[in-house]
Amino acid sequence: EWRIGPRLWAEQVGQSYEPPSSTNILGTDIFGQSVLRKTLYGAKISITVALCASLVSIAIGVPLGAVGGYFRGFVDEIIVWSYSTLSSIPYILLILAFAVVLRDKSLFGHKLTGITAVYLAIGLTSWVGICRLIRGEVIKHKDREYVLAAMSYGCSRRRIIFKHLLPNVFHLVIIDFSLRFVAFIHAEVILSFLGLGEADRPSWGAMINDARIELSRGVWWQMVAATAAIFVLSLALNIFGDALRDSLDPKLRIQ
Repeated sequence: EWRIGPRLWAEQVGQSYEPPSSTNILGTDIFGQSVLRKTLYGAKISITVALCASLVSIAIGVPLGAVGGYFRGFVDEIIVWSYSTLSSIPYILLILAFAVVLRDKSLFGHKLTGITAVYLAIGLTSWVGICRLIRGEVIKHKDREYVLAAMSYGCSRRRIIFKHLLPNVFHLVIIDFSLRFVAFIHAEVILSFLGLGEADRPSWGAMINDARIELSRGVWWQMVAATAAIFVLSLALNIFGDALRDSLDPKLRIQ
């Protein structure tokens, strides 16, 4: 057996293309590496990308939506024009364009490669939905009694937005975060499948891309492992997101 440094997923555990067995539950790939170990490591890559991309999109969309909904006028028009323009471009093409542009570029002295370029590309193109949602909720809340009371006490606009309005609509941010997590995982799989993801570590998209050629040789287990992992994780997160929405959204609570 051999091992490449600390990367346990790269450890050879058998011969090339061993079918699933009691020793290797999901078989081995062309290098004799465990497909199960690669699948589990691919889950780490997908969850990391989805988490970072979600935080980036929230960091952009929530403040813009709150500012646009509160101030209205010229500021709101600029924000609405920005997300309307961005949403008019097909989503997949927009992510691909950002991923290609960001790849091998530098940000604050750090080179953007692999996973960093992927989650930045997804996050920078996915803030439109949460921005539109928060903007609408802030417009609805800005004339309510608690906001008028804060204004009568002389609170600044920044304090009203970030101390009064956002806490009252933040449950929507949590719900949106849980529901978009699955979409970001799918986007990472697509980018990895097209060769724009992490090159030095296994991911589900790269596994599916490799398995396309292996299917003609009767090697089906890597394709099944990657697609089954995507299905199970997506189903679990969708169920969790629905339950979270039912518990946090006051309109859906059962009296």
